Amino acid sequence: MPADAITLIVGDEELLVERAIGDVVAAAKAEDPDTEVIDLGPGGLEPGRLAELTSPSLFGGGKVLVLRSAQDLGKDLSAEVLAYVKRPAEDVALVAVHHGGAKGKAFVDGLGKAGARKVSCPKITKMGERIDFVRSEIRRAGGKISPDGARNLLDAVGNDLRELAGACSQLVADTGGRIDDAAVARYYRGRAEVSGFTVADKAIEGRLAEALEQLRWALATGVAPVLIVSALAQGVRGLAKVGGAPRGARGAGLAKELGMPPWKIERVQRQLRGWSGEGVARALTAVAEADAQVKGGAADPAYALEKTVADIVAARQGS
Repeated sequence: MPADAITLIVGDEELLVERAIGDVVAAAKAEDPDTEVIDLGPGGLEPGRLAELTSPSLFGGGKVLVLRSAQDLGKDLSAEVLAYVKRPAEDVALVAVHHGGAKGKAFVDGLGKAGARKVSCPKITKMGERIDFVRSEIRRAGGKISPDGARNLLDAVGNDLRELAGACSQLVADTGGRIDDAAVARYYRGRAEVSGFTVADKAIEGRLAEALEQLRWALATGVAPVLIVSALAQGVRGLAKVGGAPRGARGAGLAKELGMPPWKIERVQRQLRGWSGEGVARALTAVAEADAQVKGGAADPAYALEKTVADIVAARQGS
């Protein structure tokens, strides 16, 4: 059996599934540009149709058959496909897409026993997985990105994989391939809230020089001081919320309790490792004072913000 005669794609991460299908199609068309692609959506396979589609054509040429929602095939159609894969046609590549889970597991097992090449496309849900995805996308485009740059890109773009993939490709094209958090900030200079959260993350993590650098850059590009204070306040309140959560609470229960997505809770938990309860309380006081100052109480909001960032770092270091 040729390596890609039968491909089993398991998972429901849409972008990854489409890429896996695209790889099979591209390989087939590289050998024969006239390869026909037949995409069989849910319910698109009827009894006897597989034999019809895989029979030799009078005009020759290869085919790629994409069988979607394979978990929904009935018993008879599953048996028909499993019988076919034991003796697949030479000029046909069959791609079966299964969403994963227990439904249709016998079908998955049968394809595996027949020697199908398996591609896993599980849903990407954890923050660490998204960071890995971003770094992989940057490498795929020919560049490199720091872990901080990957986190900041996620903050800027969000969790949609298609948007992230597009942003990664664009960043590599615009920067020449070497991407750090400053490059991400430059590219997304129109997203004021991201600039503020970058300052907050650096301060909360105790990185004073980097926090001040990001603060000055944000102010120089027109980010309103009140937005930066808001980001600092959200960051420190996040420490207080997660740090004060009931012991033993975790996963979806903790996310519901705190009203925060699981990936953000994981991030704050990492940031909390350098903090004590007393330090968080001091940081909360610092951002409350900063809020009053930038809303009219300070002659120099930039100086007030620099002092607040320094106070937050000191609160962490003194904790």
